[in-house]
Amino acid sequence: MKPESPQPEASGGSAEFARQSSLYQEFLAEREEILRHKWLESERLGYDIGFERALLDWIRRHREKWRAARRAQAAGTPPSSPTATPPSS
Repeated sequence: MKPESPQPEASGGSAEFARQSSLYQEFLAEREEILRHKWLESERLGYDIGFERALLDWIRRHREKWRAARRAQAAGTPPSSPTATPPSS
Protein backbone atom coordinates (compact mmCIF):
# COMPACT_ATOMS: atom_id res chain seq x y z
CA MET A 1 0.00 0.00 0.00
CA LYS A 2 1.31 3.48 -0.91
CA PRO A 3 1.86 5.91 1.92
CA GLU A 4 -0.56 8.80 1.76
CA SER A 5 0.93 12.13 0.88
CA PRO A 6 0.13 14.88 3.33
CA GLN A 7 -2.76 17.09 2.30
CA PRO A 8 -2.20 20.83 2.43
CA GLU A 9 -4.02 22.42 5.29
CA ALA A 10 -7.05 24.42 4.33
CA SER A 11 -6.08 27.27 6.57
CA GLY A 12 -6.76 30.92 5.99
CA GLY A 13 -3.01 31.60 5.92
CA SER A 14 -2.54 31.19 2.18
CA ALA A 15 -5.80 32.97 1.41
CA GLU A 16 -4.76 35.87 3.62
CA PHE A 17 -1.35 36.00 1.95
CA ALA A 18 -3.03 36.19 -1.47
CA ARG A 19 -5.35 38.99 -0.32
CA GLN A 20 -2.38 41.00 0.92
CA SER A 21 -0.17 40.47 -2.13
CA SER A 22 0.48 43.48 -4.33
CA LEU A 23 -0.32 41.46 -7.45
CA TYR A 24 -3.76 40.59 -6.11
CA GLN A 25 -4.33 44.20 -5.08
CA GLU A 26 -3.48 45.33 -8.62
CA PHE A 27 -5.85 42.73 -10.03
CA LEU A 28 -8.68 44.00 -7.81
CA ALA A 29 -8.01 47.63 -8.71
CA GLU A 30 -7.93 46.83 -12.43
CA ARG A 31 -11.11 44.77 -12.16
CA GLU A 32 -12.84 47.68 -10.42
CA GLU A 33 -11.85 50.00 -13.28
CA ILE A 34 -13.12 47.51 -15.87
CA LEU A 35 -16.45 47.22 -14.05
CA ARG A 36 -16.69 51.02 -13.89
CA HIS A 37 -15.95 51.20 -17.63
CA LYS A 38 -18.61 48.53 -18.27
CA TRP A 39 -21.19 50.53 -16.34
CA LEU A 40 -20.34 53.83 -18.04
CA GLU A 41 -20.33 52.37 -21.55
CA SER A 42 -23.52 50.40 -20.91
CA GLU A 43 -25.25 53.56 -19.69
CA ARG A 44 -23.98 55.52 -22.68
CA LEU A 45 -25.15 52.90 -25.18
CA GLY A 46 -28.40 52.05 -23.40
CA TYR A 47 -27.75 48.32 -22.98
CA ASP A 48 -25.44 46.01 -21.03
CA ILE A 49 -22.26 45.56 -23.07
CA GLY A 50 -21.08 42.61 -20.96
CA PHE A 51 -17.83 42.07 -19.12
CA GLU A 52 -15.81 40.65 -22.01
CA ARG A 53 -16.51 43.59 -24.32
CA ALA A 54 -15.84 46.04 -21.49
CA LEU A 55 -12.58 44.26 -20.66
CA LEU A 56 -11.28 44.31 -24.23
CA ASP A 57 -12.37 47.92 -24.78
CA TRP A 58 -10.81 49.08 -21.50
CA ILE A 59 -7.53 47.29 -22.26
CA ARG A 60 -7.39 48.84 -25.72
CA ARG A 61 -8.38 52.36 -24.69
CA HIS A 62 -7.36 52.91 -21.06
CA ARG A 63 -5.06 50.27 -19.55
CA GLU A 64 -1.69 51.77 -20.49
CA LYS A 65 -2.50 55.22 -19.09
CA TRP A 66 -4.14 53.73 -16.01
CA ARG A 67 -1.08 51.60 -15.24
CA ALA A 68 1.27 54.55 -15.78
CA ALA A 69 -0.80 56.63 -13.36
CA ARG A 70 -0.75 53.79 -10.79
CA ARG A 71 3.02 53.46 -11.10
CA ALA A 72 3.49 57.21 -10.73
CA GLN A 73 1.20 57.25 -7.71
CA ALA A 74 3.13 54.39 -6.10
CA ALA A 75 6.40 56.21 -6.74
CA GLY A 76 4.99 59.38 -5.23
CA THR A 77 5.22 61.45 -8.39
CA PRO A 78 2.31 63.07 -10.17
CA PRO A 79 1.31 61.27 -13.38
CA SER A 80 2.32 63.00 -16.57
CA SER A 81 -0.61 64.26 -18.55
CA PRO A 82 0.11 64.90 -22.22
CA THR A 83 -3.30 66.53 -22.64
CA ALA A 84 -2.87 69.01 -19.81
CA THR A 85 -2.44 72.59 -20.87
CA PRO A 86 0.31 74.64 -19.26
CA PRO A 87 -0.74 77.58 -17.12
CA SER A 88 -1.19 80.88 -18.99
CA SER A 89 1.32 83.65 -18.30
